[in-house]
Amino acid sequence: MQQQLKDRGHTFRTRSDSEVIAHAYEEWGADCVTRFQGMFALAVWDGRGARQSAISNQQSATVRSLGEDGTLFLARDRLGIKPLYYTAISGFVFASEVRTLLASGVVPRKLSRAAVESYLLFGSVSEPMTLVEGIYSLPPGHHMTVAVGAPPGSLNVQRYWNIAKSGRGDAETRRTGDGQSGNGNSSTGHSSKADSTHAAKRVRNLLEQSVRSHLIADVPVGVFLSSGIDSTALAALASREVSGVHTFTVAFPEDKFSEATIARRTAERLGTTHSEVMLSGDETLARLGAAVGALDLPTMDGINTYFVSASARAAGLKVALSGLGGDEVFGGYKTFSRTPHYQRVAQAGKLVPAGLKSAMAAALAEAGGRFLPGDAARKIAALWKDANSLPDPYYFGRLLFTPAQVATLMNGARSNPPATTTPTGLPGWGPRSAGGTDKMFRGSGRESLWWGWLAESSLLARQLDSFAAVSCLEAQSYLVNTLLRDTDSMSMAHSLEVRVPFLDHPLVEFVTHLPEQVKLSRGTPKALLVAALEDVLPAEVVHQAKRGFTFPWEAWLRGPMRESVEAGLSSIAPALAEALDGKQAYAIWQSYLNGKTTWSRPWSLFVLNEWVKKHL
Repeated sequence: MQQQLKDRGHTFRTRSDSEVIAHAYEEWGADCVTRFQGMFALAVWDGRGARQSAISNQQSATVRSLGEDGTLFLARDRLGIKPLYYTAISGFVFASEVRTLLASGVVPRKLSRAAVESYLLFGSVSEPMTLVEGIYSLPPGHHMTVAVGAPPGSLNVQRYWNIAKSGRGDAETRRTGDGQSGNGNSSTGHSSKADSTHAAKRVRNLLEQSVRSHLIADVPVGVFLSSGIDSTALAALASREVSGVHTFTVAFPEDKFSEATIARRTAERLGTTHSEVMLSGDETLARLGAAVGALDLPTMDGINTYFVSASARAAGLKVALSGLGGDEVFGGYKTFSRTPHYQRVAQAGKLVPAGLKSAMAAALAEAGGRFLPGDAARKIAALWKDANSLPDPYYFGRLLFTPAQVATLMNGARSNPPATTTPTGLPGWGPRSAGGTDKMFRGSGRESLWWGWLAESSLLARQLDSFAAVSCLEAQSYLVNTLLRDTDSMSMAHSLEVRVPFLDHPLVEFVTHLPEQVKLSRGTPKALLVAALEDVLPAEVVHQAKRGFTFPWEAWLRGPMRESVEAGLSSIAPALAEALDGKQAYAIWQSYLNGKTTWSRPWSLFVLNEWVKKHL
């Protein structure tokens, strides 16, 4: 891009990305972001016609400090790899971390009740909210313009990238053998072997390009290597670009959870320089306080990333490639097969009278555990009882606690008064009165900004076929709200830069708009990715049972960490007690000890409570 700008008459004094951004904005204005590729969260101060002009990539800045006239332009990458937060309570202040805005002193340390509801439902706070009332996230694929002198809180927020419509005009990447465009409508047509072969070759080419570009660095680069398809694919391609590329695996004494054996064999096959770090429950407990403190926002998964990043940094890496995004793009989650079933349950439920439906749901929740795990039965019962309690059946598959459980956990807690300063101009989120607010209306999240984001994501997904729809929903919820947020804050806590080649937007756009038949093959997980890399993926990696990377929390919470977690859940932070019933939270811990729920429920409450203690 620098050469393109030089050809247009721009003169550069450095080779930095920041200067390229400034010149790109000068040339194309807000449309410059459509020309950027990769991860970014940026701010440009446009003082043309005023006394000064500057670009800021500092952690925070205020409009009023930059000049009396002009505009501030902020943007975030398409998929939300990098975060960007703001508040308009006292002037307009933005930062790359929520904790930075809290440290500035301009934001009261006040918990958002609506955000707590979102956290309890999904194990993380949904865009565009945070746990702190008055602090918001600029959502992925959006940019914002703030004009000096405009009314407080008056923001111009626009979406510049739409996964449902992205890239459809690109004849090269959209073409399939039968001449279809690859959108949702083409999925009902016949998908020939020629189509699949062409798609696999194109995926291979796009992924090779992405890995090659993500390996560019002037510091040591490695690959997080588990036993899964995604990280193995990256390691295989990276090893073809860099001889002896460094691979890294976290191992556990509990063999059931450790992926080290297969990862070690993969590394030997690829000829990488391989490191393993053993992590025990006792070591995790000893550093748990630092790990929770490093969370910019709490999530049920974030602690994993803290210790993985610490171990990678200790092994000498400064940049690491991660397989994040592979499951969302190529269909690695159970949600891809489960969501159509949930949709049928929701449709059937509409035909049953409300009273009978409630009775049937109660019976299912009670007796369903005989045939399904108790938590799974409760999710289906919640869907059957009231499919409209969430914007799409997909979200029931991602629930941590059901809406009924959340209502019980928050029973008796005092509601926040309406926010005194709220964002305006936010497209499609929250009530239109007062321009949107994070006020919680008892018994329904429909008036909250997180509800609006999920509802808008559902509308985007409905423009796609069933496979791509789940990809869209995963990208706009679990991926951005949990995985990418955790990866950014926890890796940066160790000065480790994590890059995600599977989220290179040309690859995401191409795969999203392929007919779903091209991406499916009975008995083969992530069939399109496997077909694209069949010559480099070991058979034992491809055909092993799907196992998400997780720590042995089940064993640790009953062993070395039991005392700490139990003590934590016995003492709810005062700020959180306004939104969470401490007795109900402790009852979840007891339910876990009695084998009636999984470890993730009490663990998520423990992490939430510890985060609030430290930051609010």
